Amino acid sequence: MSQRVVLLAHEKFPDGSKTANGIIRYGDQDVVAVLDRDRAGDRVADHLPGVSDAPVVGSFGDVEGEVDELIVGISPIGGAFDESWRPDVRAAIEAGCDVTAGLHYFLNDDEEFAALAADHGVTLTDVREPHEGLGVAEGRADEVSADVVLTVGTDCGVGKMTATMELAAAAEAAGVDACVVPTGQTGIMVEGWGNPVDRVVSDFTAGAVEEMVLERGDDHDLLIVEGQASIVHPAYSAVTCGILHGAMPDALVLCHEAGRKAIHGYEDTALPPIEEYVDLYESVAAPVHGTEVVAGALNTSGVDDDDAAREAVADFSERLGAPAADLVRFDAGDVVGALR
Repeated sequence: MSQRVVLLAHEKFPDGSKTANGIIRYGDQDVVAVLDRDRAGDRVADHLPGVSDAPVVGSFGDVEGEVDELIVGISPIGGAFDESWRPDVRAAIEAGCDVTAGLHYFLNDDEEFAALAADHGVTLTDVREPHEGLGVAEGRADEVSADVVLTVGTDCGVGKMTATMELAAAAEAAGVDACVVPTGQTGIMVEGWGNPVDRVVSDFTAGAVEEMVLERGDDHDLLIVEGQASIVHPAYSAVTCGILHGAMPDALVLCHEAGRKAIHGYEDTALPPIEEYVDLYESVAAPVHGTEVVAGALNTSGVDDDDAAREAVADFSERLGAPAADLVRFDAGDVVGALR
């Protein structure tokens, strides 16, 4: 039986709850409720069409029925823990629920939560805690038999994880044995394995990715590595470069959000033209392993009209010089074809 989970997404659902949204769309858990005090009384389907429905409630105490796990479904910039979440986490532990979070703030290091968890016999899981034994990359990811594709982005939060999941599903539907290589908290929660590369010591970032590629690369025909951040991001470009060099991808899929003009959270930093991203990613990768941008994934969730969304995709494809699609809204066939 699937885990019955509650997703904490206070004041962020759905636009700022990337992890919650990913679990709702792609996880095999049974989501019984979403916590968002600003949207209490709504339904999940009011905001995310085409997914399994559940109520949105104001607190853990408002959840009806049995619950196995509370998952923190949001992660602010810097991965901090918001103290306004403490009553819900406390209530979940006291109700005998495991609690999982993908924060840089570790639940197990919180004295109150650790003591409560011990008293109630529940497990606290910090998804962003890397395993021991990671080392530097050896430049061996290109030895695997699978084709390796990496999703890269123009910014954070443009849809790299979504593109990764959608591409894997579309490839499987086309008869390709595909495997997702998760590098962030949401992908790890959905897939049940992976390395949280943005928490790894910088010297070991490429090695953490290489380790995963080597682990799965001879068992599948296609590996789709989940990208993180952006090569031009003022804060997070280092993790992007580490993944790029560690994965040694054969092909790249550039992800972008329609209408975005500046780095989120750094609005004084304008996004370069799409054409420059293509050159940047290919040139930075080249000394380690030659690759090219073969397709694009455009997030048109902020575009209401389908015709306007199609125009945005067509413009993105032209600027990219490669096939592109909104992988959620429209057919992914051309993009999957480019990967093959």
